[in-house]
Amino acid sequence: MTPNERQLDAVIIGAGPNGLAAAITLAQAGRAVVVFEAEDTIGGGMRSAELTLPGFTHDVCAAVVPLALASPFFRTLPLGKHGLAFIHPDAPLAHPLDDGTAVIVERSVEQTATGLGRDGPSYAKLFGPLVRDWTKLEPLLLGALKLPEHPLVAARFGLNALRSASSLAKSKFRDMRARALFAGLAAHSILPLEDSPSAAFGLVLGILAHAVGWPIVRGGTQKLADALAAHLRSLGGEIRTGTRVSSIDELPPNAAVLCDVSPRQLTAIAGSRFTPRFRAALERYRYGPGVCKVDWALDAAIPWKARECARAGTVHVGGTLEEIAASERDAWRGVESSTPFVLLAQPTLFDPSRAPAGKHTVWAYCHVPNGSSRDMSGVIEAQIERFAPGFRARILQRSVMLPGDLQRHNANLIGGDVGGGAVTLGQLFTRPTWRLYATTDPRLYMCSASTPPGGGVHGLCGHLAATRALRK
Repeated sequence: MTPNERQLDAVIIGAGPNGLAAAITLAQAGRAVVVFEAEDTIGGGMRSAELTLPGFTHDVCAAVVPLALASPFFRTLPLGKHGLAFIHPDAPLAHPLDDGTAVIVERSVEQTATGLGRDGPSYAKLFGPLVRDWTKLEPLLLGALKLPEHPLVAARFGLNALRSASSLAKSKFRDMRARALFAGLAAHSILPLEDSPSAAFGLVLGILAHAVGWPIVRGGTQKLADALAAHLRSLGGEIRTGTRVSSIDELPPNAAVLCDVSPRQLTAIAGSRFTPRFRAALERYRYGPGVCKVDWALDAAIPWKARECARAGTVHVGGTLEEIAASERDAWRGVESSTPFVLLAQPTLFDPSRAPAGKHTVWAYCHVPNGSSRDMSGVIEAQIERFAPGFRARILQRSVMLPGDLQRHNANLIGGDVGGGAVTLGQLFTRPTWRLYATTDPRLYMCSASTPPGGGVHGLCGHLAATRALRK
């Protein structure tokens, strides 16, 4: 331990979005902070790399970041001064169908509704008020847990949000197109669509598409990590990469410690500091399905049958509500679906800096049982080919990451779970325990996606944990 380390006010374990946000929050308050990152590159879920061929930049985990733009904490930071720029595709989302058409989510609720035929008025009635009230909902969904400031707005959202996605879609929409669209939105929950609160995720992601958009980061999501790190350093904070913390006993004794790690990791490095009851609660924490992720270098853009898909940064590949629901159900039952729901991003249509001239990158994944060792790239490519005949012929190179690969790349992704733990009703509000960010060690806090408000690139788990630590 160096003399400078003896004067530290706080140590952050992990340089993902939440670890960096926690460090910035403390540094802004005048605290001396150092971040220890086990990997050689900062960013956690915000890293980018040449995964396939030289000159092709791929996002290793997060690729489309609506919550980064919606984050009330990130909005307060001068990240643009450190090189951060968002790019908005022409449309946030496309959902192709077997008849050769696609449902398009436009930034405008009204324009989106126009493409939904007789379900258009129902879509506008469901999403219109929620989008108008987003500034009132934001503190409830992206802030500290507390009584809502606008109870009527919260009730309007909650009555639908606490339902299952399948029941909400079937009750609100009559036709396949709108139901399929909502199923794709809700499948981001990584829950069976028959389970509550899967509808909440469909609503929030739909609201964000209209209220703030679904942007990508110019140059790759790594640029967001780099901007956060640059701002932290401008405040006097320090980041040390390639520094794995195996035990809390390795850290300065007088500093607060904020851990951007999962409950399983926290138990491994600090379990001896906790009461038996709290440690048992951490060990009971439940992880959700994993993902199999594939990145491709292409010699041309994806040849979608529905050409309007080329307007969208994100494409949901999976067909009908019933097909998507079956795929998500399979992952929870320990089965790899033969026709998985695929989340796909095509960033180079809007950011050509990521590939050589005329070439493209594509990012996609499907949900699989936690820890699955099956390579799903073939069935993922078959699903894309279903809606884009000729896709395979354009592949120059692919990179496949199974759940175990993802966990080795980022230890927070237990069994390939990219959400920080299952978002069941029991783990939605009090994650990982009722103590939220605190532990039974008064100087030790948790600030990963396993705390509220959960997964996503928003930094709020870190910011809220650090705010709580400052109060004490």
